[in-house]
Amino acid sequence: MKRITKLDLIRTLEQELNYKRFIHTLSVAGTAASLAMCYGADVQKAEMAGLLHDCAKCIDVRKMQRLCEKAGLEVSPYEKNSGSLLHSKAGSVLAAEKYGYTDPDLLNAIRYHTTGRPGMSLLEKIIFVADYIEPGRYTAQNLSLIRKMAFEDIDEALLKILYDTLVYLNSTGNPVDPMTQKTYDYYRRMDAERNRYD
Repeated sequence: MKRITKLDLIRTLEQELNYKRFIHTLSVAGTAASLAMCYGADVQKAEMAGLLHDCAKCIDVRKMQRLCEKAGLEVSPYEKNSGSLLHSKAGSVLAAEKYGYTDPDLLNAIRYHTTGRPGMSLLEKIIFVADYIEPGRYTAQNLSLIRKMAFEDIDEALLKILYDTLVYLNSTGNPVDPMTQKTYDYYRRMDAERNRYD
């Protein structure tokens, strides 16, 4: 299918997302573009991934399930009935099938922006971090520190976000998706290896 233009995508998202989600989406896109400039990544691709990252957020969970099933994406028991988790995978399907964006790196950035995954690409890290630090966010712990870290060492920012997320989920008694824990363990090992040779 033909890829939708940036302007048409923004117009469509404005209609399909609630107002708060739409403003968040624009903020993530801008933050992602800024991080891409900082780290020498593709600015346009980062901006588009930011615009698309929550494209499935406002649809019904049953529709999210059908999108993932039709695309052959494996859905964990943790994700199945959780729109806050499942929208990432469903969004990667919508980005390709509805909006025409088929770049595998961009789709992975959408697919893993909630839980992360071991071995993330630079673009995946950018979207994961941008979603957490965009200017409209204000409730998470250590935001000022993480925002500073994000433009100095994206891996350190990623690790701190994962750690704080796990601490928060454990403190509230909410279930932790195993992929988030696996991602944190992976990057903690990578950080230890990096520090060993510094």
